[in-house]
Amino acid sequence: MAHFDQAPAERETVNEDEAKRRARLGLVLFAIYFALYAGFMLINVFVPALLEITPFAGVNLAILYGFGLIVAALLLALVYAWLCRRPGGGQP
Repeated sequence: MAHFDQAPAERETVNEDEAKRRARLGLVLFAIYFALYAGFMLINVFVPALLEITPFAGVNLAILYGFGLIVAALLLALVYAWLCRRPGGGQP
């Protein structure tokens, strides 16, 4: 039978500077994604005919832009994770 340790877990130390850096980085990446999404929404509201254009393989721009937003979100998440793992990541 397994024996489980019932002692309290050790407290993690929190580096406040590192936490602030990660928060700033998250806000910058969020702002980038927000700008991409806002562009999509503004095109939908003010120039919807633009999204009917089929620039590639008969797929309209609305579908391409939508998939682009999904890919951008995944890439930004990977960039965030990569920069957070680097010591002082993103800072000169």
